Order: sequence, then C-alpha cells, then structure tokens
Amino acid sequence: MSPTETKDSESATKREIEVEIPAQEVTRQTEVLIQKYQKVARLPGFRAGHVPPSIIKQRFAEEIKTDVVEALIPRYFRQEAERLGIHPVSQPRVTDLHVHDGEPLRFKAAFEVLPDVKAEGYKDLRADKPEITVTDEDVEQAVTDLQERAAKFDPIEGRALAEGDFAQVSLDGIPKDAEGQPVHMDEVLVEIGGKNTMPEFTERLSGAEIGQERTFDVKYPDDSQDQRLAGKTLTYTVKVLGVKHKILPELNEEFAKQLGEFATIDDVRKRIREQIESERTHQAEHEAKDKLVAELVRRNEFEVPDSLIERQIDIRLERGLRALAAQGLTAEQMKKMDFQRLRAGQRDQAIQDLKASLLLEKVADEEKVEVSDEEMDHYRQPFRNAGEDRRPTLSWPRNIPIAGEPVGVVATVKELGDHSAGLAGLPPGTPINITSFFAMMQRTSFSLNPRL
Repeated sequence: MSPTETKDSESATKREIEVEIPAQEVTRQTEVLIQKYQKVARLPGFRAGHVPPSIIKQRFAEEIKTDVVEALIPRYFRQEAERLGIHPVSQPRVTDLHVHDGEPLRFKAAFEVLPDVKAEGYKDLRADKPEITVTDEDVEQAVTDLQERAAKFDPIEGRALAEGDFAQVSLDGIPKDAEGQPVHMDEVLVEIGGKNTMPEFTERLSGAEIGQERTFDVKYPDDSQDQRLAGKTLTYTVKVLGVKHKILPELNEEFAKQLGEFATIDDVRKRIREQIESERTHQAEHEAKDKLVAELVRRNEFEVPDSLIERQIDIRLERGLRALAAQGLTAEQMKKMDFQRLRAGQRDQAIQDLKASLLLEKVADEEKVEVSDEEMDHYRQPFRNAGEDRRPTLSWPRNIPIAGEPVGVVATVKELGDHSAGLAGLPPGTPINITSFFAMMQRTSFSLNPRL
C-alpha cells in the first residue's frame, strides 16, 4: 500500500488518500485565473481589462483561492487514485486542506470503493422445478371472472333495496376523530349482502328506496389492509340513486367473439388455460431465480459501500413514486409522505439488490460468460415483434363497461376488497395505501450495475 493511502481497519470499502499538488502547478493555475479575472473585473479607477494583477490578487483573493481548489483537487485526486489502482464509487470527502501562497496544495480525500467479492458455493446451488398444473376449476373461475367483468346492471323500478341487489349511491365519509382524509364518491355500486361489502352498508341500506339518504358509522377492523383506515370509524352519508340487478352474459359464441378472435367458448377456455400455464411457469421460474440469488447472497457475506446503498434506495423510491404518480398520487400528497421512514424501509432490500448484483457479476467473470450480438438480437426479438402476435387474445370492446373505468357505474363492491376507501373498486386517481405499496416493493428485486 502506498504511503499516501490509508485503509479503514474496520471497513473493507472505505479508503483515504493524501494528495500533494506541486507549488509550481498551484502558482500556474493561480496566474491563469488572475488573467481571467483581469478580463472581466470592473474596478473604480481602472479601465476594463487593465486592472494590475497585484490588485486582482488582493481584491479577489478568496474567490481565486476557491477557484484554484475547485480546478486542481478533482484532477489530482483522479490522477492519484489511478496511480494507486483505486476505483472510487463515491464522491470524495476532502479534509485537512492546506492552501498557502508559494507552497504545495495538500489535502486528504476519503471515499468508498467496491469490496473484494468472492462468489463461493454457487456451483452447488440447485433450482427447484415445481410441476405446473392448471385445473378445470382454475379455468372455470377465470371464465366466471370474465362473465363478471362483462355483467350489465339493469334498473329495478318500484321497490326498495333487498339482498342481492346493487345500490347505486353517492357517498361522503368523514373520520370521527377528525384525522385522516375524507372519502367522497359521486357514483358507486354497493352489493347488498355481498361478501366484500362492509356489514354496516348492507344493514343500513337494506329497505332504502331511491332518493333516500342514510347516515351511519362504519368501524374498520384493526387489521384493515389500508393502514389509514385500520381501527378508525368513519361517518358515512349515503344517498340512493338507483336500484339495480346484475345480469351475467351467457357463455355462448357471441360472448366468445366479444372477447377476441374466438369462434367458441371452448376456444376461450383453451386460451385461458395457456395463459394461466404460461403465467405460472414464469412465476415459478422467477421464484426459483430469487431463491438461488438469495441463497448465493446468504453464503457470501461482505460489506457494501454506504454510497451505493443510498443510491439504490433512491432508485427504488423513484420507481415507486413513479408508479404511485401513475395511480394518481399528486405532488401535494407526496409532500406529506414520511420519506425518512420510507427510506429506512427500503434499506435492507437495497443491500440485497447490491449484493446480488455484485455476486452475479463476479460469477459471470469467473465463468467467462459473454453475450454475443446474435444472442442479444434473439433476446430483443420478442419485444420487436410484440405487436405482430396474431394469436387470439382476451380483450374487451369499448362498449362493455370494465370495473375501474369511468363509464358511469364505476365498479361493484365485489371487486373492492383491497382498495383504500374500503368501499369500491376505485378508478385510476384514487389514493392508495402507500405503506402497503412500498412493502410490496421490498419483495421486488431490481437489477443494478454498481459501477455506473
């Protein structure tokens, strides 16, 4: 180790070097800067461009010193790091700066480097290969879900709401403790007696007629999936706008054609089976990969630079916030988020991401894994041809209402279970459970090249 380099005895990633810049180089840089100042300086008693160097040096001493430091330190830090064969992965922290006229410029720079990674035991790892099965019950459930999505809701005239009906309502919910956000929906369907309907809605809306309003409290359980509602009580004012009953489409050729290029409902079932099998195969492969990588990380313990951890947390949060913005989260709502807590919640997974990336890169180096141009073209081909797949796909004509779209009737309570208001399948733009969202992100791995 060079006498200009020191290594933190308690860390494998922290380094510090001492750098000395020759006095003549400091003088040369100072003179260059004085000449630049001369061209632009405007001082009383002197014509533009004719201020003597001695006056410039005296008048702008601190500015010139700062410019000298900013010009020389980055250049000489890089040169010294290269001479020592060190590859910093963080910005250097400069200390012990010594700057005096006629003397060398000296400073210390503390920074981080990648650890010396050894990927051990990876050749012993084995991936599980679970058997992928798709039952007739799986297929029929998917067909039923398609029926539900294509359901129509016809009005019922002349009677009050009863079990099995759908109440078309507008509602406002106010937290009783004055904390939290109120809930407001202009038009939503509530299934009376539905398995996902809060019991208070079924009880208080049963027997109500069009035009009537009901006010009642709803107590959310402590284990509610939306932490903002967990354990809280909201007072709802609900107005009945209509009484409807659901009509499911028949499983016939007409329904099959509405779903895409299908001749019969059996063609739909066949395509559903293929899709489910493909999704489960992909999921199984993804889980097997995650298990292998997790075991590789477990077998190889090493320190990760703090600067890379913070950078990876930034990446994860940025992706999460982009996804939330796509769901309708506003800038004002983002300002209210506890970013310190969110960053802390992302730290463990960020470390796992980095370790996995470093280990896989090491394995690739040791196994001399190279990707040819032909292999890259083969990998990209499915993306290029994504729009050329002519197999029948499940789709919906635009005149069929789909839950979550702004087509008058927003959704049914049967589809509402996991949404933030706890009442209905809300359209894009409804605030979602931020805590749960980032908890989900912790189970999502991201690739990273730590040298970028």
